Amino acid sequence: MNATDLPDHTFDLRELHSDELRTAIHAIEVSAPEDKSDSSSSSFGEEFPLVELSGLSGQKAACMRWSKSVRVRAVGDLGDFAFAWFDGVDVHLEGNVGDGACEGMRRGVVRITGNAGCGLGAAMTGGTLAIYGAAGPRVGAAMRGGSIFVRGDVGDDTGAGALAGTIVVGGDAGANLGDGLNNVTVFLRGNAQSLAPGVIEAPLRKREEVRLGLLLMSASIRGKAADFRRIIPEARWKAEEAGAGEVRPNWR
Repeated sequence: MNATDLPDHTFDLRELHSDELRTAIHAIEVSAPEDKSDSSSSSFGEEFPLVELSGLSGQKAACMRWSKSVRVRAVGDLGDFAFAWFDGVDVHLEGNVGDGACEGMRRGVVRITGNAGCGLGAAMTGGTLAIYGAAGPRVGAAMRGGSIFVRGDVGDDTGAGALAGTIVVGGDAGANLGDGLNNVTVFLRGNAQSLAPGVIEAPLRKREEVRLGLLLMSASIRGKAADFRRIIPEARWKAEEAGAGEVRPNWR
């Protein structure tokens, strides 16, 4: 998304309630088929309308439950549950978000240049979520799919109860990292205060290094894949060592 692109639609959050804004967004005509968006891709065609938001001042539930193929550009801070249950195309927010940001996210790419609170990406099922600052506790808790990238530090209980997906942390992690992880990989560049029981640091296999490198490029995050360590359930590592492969439906 180019910062110089002229928006197709502009909305002022000071003038519209979250429900009114969602109704206005869903009324936008989209000529391209809505299934063209790729939840793992960071490049989208110009056929998707560009929506510019203004008047951001920490509003709660902003852009919640959007299900429309639009691109979004905004500057400012949003409150709790920003972009929760998001099912759009592409978002670029220059600012911070509160707790529950992108909870239940289903599709698209969301990039947030600032920091996020507790529960970032909790229960998300798809898409790519990138935070270029730091995030609070319970990042990716109960996630079922998709990818989360945090350039800075994350809090306690990151990945708690996560069943599928990928979490990449460029900084340090708090305590109890990976509690209840299943078919999820956490890539950590810094140090963790503690790992949850049954979770270990495993060697980064070559194919994982290649995959992580592609994911970093997709999220526009600089860094060498080789600088990260792989955090996975110990049962998964034992299965890999036994030649059972790297994907099994239940590790626990």
